[in-house]
Amino acid sequence: MKEKIMERVEHYRNDIISLLQRMIQTKSYSKQEEAQVNLLVKTMQELGFDEAKADSLGNAIGRMGSGKKVIFYDGHIDTVEVNDPSAWKYDPFAAEIHDGKMYGRGTVDEKSGVACMIYAVKIMKELDLLKDYTIYVTATVMEEDCDGYCHIHIHDYEKIKADYVVLAEPTNMDIYRGHRGRMEMTVHVKGRAAHGAHCDRGDNAIYKMASLVKEIEQLHGRLKNDDFLGKGSITISKIESTAPSQCSVSDSCTIYLDRRLTAGETKDSAVKEIMELPAYSKIGAKVEVLNYDEKAWTGFRAQQEAYFPTWVLEEKHPLVQAGFEAAEMFNKKDTKISRWTFSTNGVATMGRYNIPSIGFAPGREELAHSIEEYVEIEELVTATAIYAAIPSMLRKLEK
Repeated sequence: MKEKIMERVEHYRNDIISLLQRMIQTKSYSKQEEAQVNLLVKTMQELGFDEAKADSLGNAIGRMGSGKKVIFYDGHIDTVEVNDPSAWKYDPFAAEIHDGKMYGRGTVDEKSGVACMIYAVKIMKELDLLKDYTIYVTATVMEEDCDGYCHIHIHDYEKIKADYVVLAEPTNMDIYRGHRGRMEMTVHVKGRAAHGAHCDRGDNAIYKMASLVKEIEQLHGRLKNDDFLGKGSITISKIESTAPSQCSVSDSCTIYLDRRLTAGETKDSAVKEIMELPAYSKIGAKVEVLNYDEKAWTGFRAQQEAYFPTWVLEEKHPLVQAGFEAAEMFNKKDTKISRWTFSTNGVATMGRYNIPSIGFAPGREELAHSIEEYVEIEELVTATAIYAAIPSMLRKLEK
């Protein structure tokens, strides 16, 4: 099987590279992915997928096979924005290749994985590796805006259910099996306005909030640590205040919190920690979990609470081991089983729906969102082979 897969991958080497270049050259910021979706739907149709379309949220979804077991090969196709193209060594939307590396926004996060997955599924079909599996390539939208919502939509609205999920967030060619969760909160406190010349008549909301800010900084150091996922964290990402004028005492103050949740931490426990800080009740603060409410490029309204659950798949699970065996078959390095530092669509597939999920993709996690973003060309070839082999490895382990 190894030789046959590699022969097919090498046959499509230039096509994989070309597809990724076209994907990078097609700008696709969150909620602006229409052109990218059209490119991928057309590509999957031309490659002979049994079905390829855009769903009502705007995800590009391709199906191959009709087996009873369903595997999602998922990668988001939206990217963060490029604020200053001149800061990049190479044009972030040119997909230039230098010294065996392709540079550009989305090469790591995570269009490379999607390009490899599409050709891997074609290869599965050509080599009769699908058998009792149905494979969906879910090229998903809005992940940078609200990770996981795309799969809430696929699960709840499109009614497509998976038995397994392979995520294309960068893993440096290793197998990942989980990550910390996260949530977004605000804390609001009211004050009383007064003229700045008579500030003692007011009640400055910023001063009141300052005591809570210090306690939140101290809370970070006390948060739980997990040997596998790492430590929980909390940081204040933004602060806002209101006042009648520049010459007035602030009458309200709001802080925004980024909370990363390790094993055993939940939305309720994180909210409770804030409420139990000594300054919280003293200053009359109010904590709230934020809500996401935006429209996709199709016009579909996406809404969910800004809570993204922690998840871990046990190392002995057949999907983890199938990914590991496939990676070991083709990798030119020792394969590790590890976890991400950041968050992925797994917050929905595994975190909400308990669908066994793993991550595997080319590229290094730390290059995501950076001006140095690139992927190595040889990793595209190897990753395509590994994706093509995972169902066969899984079938063997399920028996």
